[in-house]
Amino acid sequence: MNSYFSQEYPFTGKKLELNGLNYHYLDEGSGSTVVMVHGNPSWSFYYRNLVLALRDRYRCIVPDHIGCGFSDKPGDDRYDYTLAQRVDDLERLLDQLGLVDNITLVVHDWGGMIGMAYAVRHPERISRLVILNTGAFHLPKTKVFPPALDICRNTAFGTLLVRGLNAFSVGASYVGCKRNPMNAELRSLYQLPYDSWQNRIATLRFVQDIPLRPGDRGYDLVSAVSDGIDQFKNLPMLICWGELDFVFDGHFLAEWQRRFPDAEVHSYPDCGHYILEDAREEVVPLIREFLEQTKVSL
Repeated sequence: MNSYFSQEYPFTGKKLELNGLNYHYLDEGSGSTVVMVHGNPSWSFYYRNLVLALRDRYRCIVPDHIGCGFSDKPGDDRYDYTLAQRVDDLERLLDQLGLVDNITLVVHDWGGMIGMAYAVRHPERISRLVILNTGAFHLPKTKVFPPALDICRNTAFGTLLVRGLNAFSVGASYVGCKRNPMNAELRSLYQLPYDSWQNRIATLRFVQDIPLRPGDRGYDLVSAVSDGIDQFKNLPMLICWGELDFVFDGHFLAEWQRRFPDAEVHSYPDCGHYILEDAREEVVPLIREFLEQTKVSL
């Protein structure tokens, strides 16, 4: 690893053995638990600045999903690349660490679906929610499924693009930030774990696992989570949103606000999907302030 990586990601990760696979995670700091769940095609690297800002007062747990980051990247014969399995993995990790109460969930992209599925499974464990450009419900009726995702999800050409050319990770590193575009070094670090056909399996499987209609794998689980998240209306919730996200756009934000009208919302019209990069200097302090202000009510 080069010095720039060590400077940006100054952590020593840990690993949990999951059915013969190494599940990598960060475990930084002490105090009440903040669990940060990433999406696709990012990894725990996305949360690095938030971990650095919080670990003096909180215990920050940040897993790399199997197939992502520094976790193992097995073939389909050794791992079931599904939403249900992702939720089971997260549950195993937190149970193994004995973290079963007063959890603050921070979720982004697929992490919203994974994290909120865990929350619905164990609502008594969750104390606060931080929502960053994500969903925990089906595609809003007003939202058209992006053609680029459709190609990746449903065509052999999409498979070639994602696994052969790393188009999904490369593309996200270019379009994910609008106000503050990533420089070449930062883009390379986002793409770092996805350096071969084999190591891009999760990047493709995540897209292929998007459930759009009844009968799709995972559709019923998404329905159950969508029905179950309303129970969190009385929890403190912070929403930070980049409005120029081409997937998790204003249609998704409107649905979050409809369901959680009392949430604290900060929306950025000039920012994109990777809101912790694009508006880092604003959003990271906002999250820390939110945790400090809501501590007395826990």
